[in-house]
Order: sequence, then structure tokens, then C-alpha cells
Amino acid sequence: MQSLENHFLIAMPSMQDPFFKRAVTYICEHNQDGAMGLVINQPINITVGELLDKIEIDNDKTQQAAGRAVFAGGPVKTDRGFVLHSPKPGYTASQKLSSDIMITTSKDVLATLTTAQAPEQFIITLGYAGWDQGQLEQELLENAWLIIKADPEIIFNTPVEKRWEKAVSMLGFDVSQLSSEAGHA
Repeated sequence: MQSLENHFLIAMPSMQDPFFKRAVTYICEHNQDGAMGLVINQPINITVGELLDKIEIDNDKTQQAAGRAVFAGGPVKTDRGFVLHSPKPGYTASQKLSSDIMITTSKDVLATLTTAQAPEQFIITLGYAGWDQGQLEQELLENAWLIIKADPEIIFNTPVEKRWEKAVSMLGFDVSQLSSEAGHA
């Protein structure tokens, strides 16, 4: 089995699950036990500053970061927050996922997000997408997802409403020509 860590799962146009319709999911972990990822293009009605207030972390509302949207990272454990961020020296609580992306659940990192110590780029998600052993592989066989190597540009710099289209465009073909039928020879 080839690991899909540091890849995007792009929902096929035929995906009808309301949570994953037109979703772009960044895969953080994928091994023989299953997979875990964060949806990066489903904003929810809460800002970073409001979230930090709810968890009683002081923050500077005058900073642009305080007004950023928080994302629904997936339907599992929606009360748990994750921060995907650009590398930052000294963030020992963060795990390196690639040369351009780190992940953390640390309150210490959350406390820096509206300060000069914040990572250059970040997004916060609540919840995650999880797949049991073999479940993601089965969904791939059923043609539910397209796969492409993750691009930090899409996570951190592409407007949220354009992330699905930009990820699809990296595949190099017109997604409207795709069929939801899986081909098996």
C-alpha cells in the first residue's frame, strides 16, 4: 500500500455526501491502520479570534489573523482543533508533515496566532476526517476521490471558494468529463 500522506483527496463531482461535496482533504496520516485528514475548504461561521475567546486564549482582535475563518476539518471529533501551519523554528509541539507543512493541537501555538510569534501561514480546523483500515482504499476503488500531491499554495494562499477548482486544475484535465463509474478490466 502506498501512503497518501501529504496528498489531497479531491471529492469527485458526483460525491453527494454533504460534508465532502466538493471537498479538498489534506491527508496527514495514512498507514495500514487507516487514514486521517483535514478538509481545507469548508469554512464554518466562526473566526479565529472567536474560537480563541471560546477556549479562553487571549488574542489581539486588531490582527488580520483574528478575523480569518475556522474550517470544518471533518465529521470526527468536531470539538478538537488542529492547526496546519508553515514551518516555524521552536514549535516543538508541532509535527512536521512535509517541508512546507506542520500540524499541531497545542494551545501554546494557538496562543501565538494573533501575535508576532505566529507562523507565517496557518489554518485552523475543528474535527477531522478519518478512515478505518481499508476504508479509504475501498472509496478510491469506488471512484469517490481524485488524488494529487498536496500543494501548500492551495492550503494557505488560495481563496477558500477556489480551492477545489485549483486542486482539480492541477490534474491537467477537465473535471466535467469525468465519470463516476469506476473502470475495471
